[in-house]
Parts: sequence; structure tokens; C-alpha cells
Amino acid sequence: MSMTMEELIAQGEQDLLHTYNRYPIVLDHGEGVYLYDLNGKKYLDFMAGIAVFAFGYGNREYNDALKLQIDKILHTSNYFYNEPAIRAAHLLKQASGMDRVFFTNSGAESNEGALKAAEKYASLKDGTNGHEIIAMENSFHGRTYGALSVTGNAHYRESFGTLPCDVKFAKFNDLDSVASLVTDRTAAVILEPVQGEGGLNPATREFLEGVRKLCDEKGLLLIFDEVQCGMGRTGSMFAWQKFGVRPDIMTCAKALGCGVPVGAFLMTEEVAAHSLSAGDHGTTYGGNPFACAAVCKVLEMYEKTHLVEHVQQITPYFTDALEKMKARHPQILERRGAGLMQGLVFDRPVAPIIKEAMDNGLILINAGANIIRFVPPLVIDEGNIDEMVGILDPAISKVCG
Repeated sequence: MSMTMEELIAQGEQDLLHTYNRYPIVLDHGEGVYLYDLNGKKYLDFMAGIAVFAFGYGNREYNDALKLQIDKILHTSNYFYNEPAIRAAHLLKQASGMDRVFFTNSGAESNEGALKAAEKYASLKDGTNGHEIIAMENSFHGRTYGALSVTGNAHYRESFGTLPCDVKFAKFNDLDSVASLVTDRTAAVILEPVQGEGGLNPATREFLEGVRKLCDEKGLLLIFDEVQCGMGRTGSMFAWQKFGVRPDIMTCAKALGCGVPVGAFLMTEEVAAHSLSAGDHGTTYGGNPFACAAVCKVLEMYEKTHLVEHVQQITPYFTDALEKMKARHPQILERRGAGLMQGLVFDRPVAPIIKEAMDNGLILINAGANIIRFVPPLVIDEGNIDEMVGILDPAISKVCG
């Protein structure tokens, strides 16, 4: 006999490790930009699994490609080649302008690989180990130990004592702050071209160009974390491409698989030739045929549907709607972000607003206590934006008075 939503939640509370404060909803299925819970309630989704579902839910072409791969082979060891991985690597190289690809299972794992590559590159160059990394304040790079080391929010790190990477934190968009931290032990600078969890903060052109020049002058590697801001979300396939500031190593995940857990770190030929070699890094599931079939189909669909161009076209309507909402509510202090990665900064905690919106059929997410983050499916249209405003506007009024 099937369980009710309430019974399932109660069972989950007994069996799942309590590392999330989950909403009391069991999501059952999705269609387009909408999700449905087990009771059939419909939600407009402006969270997209945290910037994952670029095409929304139930896309027939995507689903059919995965079903076809399931009937062929799900997994092989990386001791062998598989066709989807080779095709996916080639397509990702074309989309990114990078030279070499390593497939992972997540964004955090991608950042772990990037940090290992940077340390190995520095070690081969000077013959020593244990180099420093410069990361940014308010950054977020993942929950695993290495990725946590370079996450610039003490709240995430403080419970775990000494972390494995020797890290210094610079002020985002402050080149002098970065330059002041460089020593002869520095291996790399890591940053998000648009900070997500840290508050929807876009890097300036001057900052990215300045950090690139600094790294070139000092012989450091520049790592861009594009896990959330990549894959077309900001209006270019990867956020750095808008500025033409190419990193030495780049990480991505989330919409790369549009729901299938897959990530990647990519590097230039120079870094590939002087860092990780056979035996230095590996993963059982990374680059398996099923995950890479998803990557192939996602990248093919991006090109066929001109999805990045759609983001460019819909962004002005979206940002205008958010600016008008800001003008109507004095509790909103600022709108910031890039493309379909936007935030509204409030003068108070936003959790009650998000809950009120969810009760009325709109799924949102925060970024810190006082920011509502908007990372909807990239296929949203003007009608979806109007619907979002129609739910969120009265929610703000009700909660804030």
C-alpha cells in the first residue's frame, strides 16, 4: 500500500541523516517549468534543483537519449574508452574553449580535482609540496574537505577544524586584496565569476582581467568555478567568456547533466602537460557512459535550441520585473546578479517570504539569510516571469506588511 506524503516525510525523518532542513513537501514529478507534489499540488519552479534543470522537466528528447543509453550500457571502468565520454569531452571542449577534460560526479568533486591539479603543477615547477591557494571571501566551492577549505564563509568551515588546503581569502572584486596575499608559496587563485551562494555577486571585467594579469606575472594558475554560473545561466555559455578572460582550469557541473549527477574540470594543454598524470587522479563513476550520454544530449540541445541566446533575450524582461518589484517594496534593498542568476537583497531574513510563496505554488531558494535567489530553468518565458511576480509580490506584502 502506498504511503501518504505525511507518512513518507515521517519515514524520511527517521531514516535520513538530518543535514538538511527540508520543506514538508514530497515532490513527485515535473513538466516543463512546473513541479508537482505527491498530492498533486502544482509549483512554478524558480529554483531548478539549484540551477540544474536548464530545460525544465519531462523533456522528451533528453529522456529518450537516456533511455537509449540505459538499454546499451550504464557503466564501464575508466580502464576502457566509451563512446559517450569521448563525444561529451569533444563537445565540452568546443563549448568551453578549454583543451582537456576530466569528468566527475559533482561540482565539489570537480573543484577537488582542480585543486589537486594546481598543487601538482606548482610542485613540479619548484620541487616542493604544500602550496597556498588564494580564494575569495563569500565564495562557495563545495562541502568536501578540499572544496570546503577554499569556501570563503566561516560558517561552513568552523565545525571541521584544520582543513587540508593552506588558503588565504581575498576580497572579491578587489585586485589589491588578491595581490597582497601572493607569496612564493602561492599556487593558484580560485574564484567564481559570479558568486552564487555568497550573494549573487558578479565579478567586474577589471577584476577578472587584473587577476589574469597578476597570475601570468607571478606564474600562478587561475581557476574559475563555473559550477553554478556556467552552462548559459549568465548569458554566455560560461560566465568568463563574456569578458574573454580564459582560466587555466575551469570547473562545471549542475546543468551540465540537467539532472544526471555529472561534473567536469577542464584545463589548458599547458596545465595538462605539467600536472596530473596516470595514477594521480581517478573516480569509479566519473565519465561513465550514462552520465556522458546526458552531457552529449544537453550540449546538443543547447546548440540546437539556441538556449544561450534565449537567456540573453529574456534577461531584460526578468531584471525589469525584479526592479519593479524592488520599487514597490522598500524592504528590498538591491537587485544583483547576471542573466538568469539573480538575487533580491532584503533588510530582513527571507525564509518567511520563501515559505509564503511556496505555500502559494512558487519554489524559490535563498542565498544567505537575507537574499532570495532566482535560478529558474533557462527556458522560462515572459508568462512564467509574470506568474512568478504574481505570487511573490503578495507574499512579500503579506510577510513584510
